[in-house]
Amino acid sequence: MQLTETLYVLFSVTLVTAGLALVALSVRAYQRTSHRSMMFLSIGFTFIVAAAIATTVSAFMNGFDGTLVLLTVNYLTTTIGYVFVIYSITGSE
Repeated sequence: MQLTETLYVLFSVTLVTAGLALVALSVRAYQRTSHRSMMFLSIGFTFIVAAAIATTVSAFMNGFDGTLVLLTVNYLTTTIGYVFVIYSITGSE
């Protein structure tokens, strides 16, 4: 594995770990408070983490070919996640 691939995996794991921590914290906040905003926040972070995992796995499975499709799907999934995060902050209550 090349240095850039190793760094990519390292940064992906770091991003996923931080994202899963945010999912866990927001789920716990939802369980404690029953605020719908926390549910939408956890859904948003879940989409964002899923995009990171899927992008990394797909990149290695496809030998980093098809970058345009890969990034387009990543941006779509991440955008959906951010829409949920924004909704959790601005409009869910």
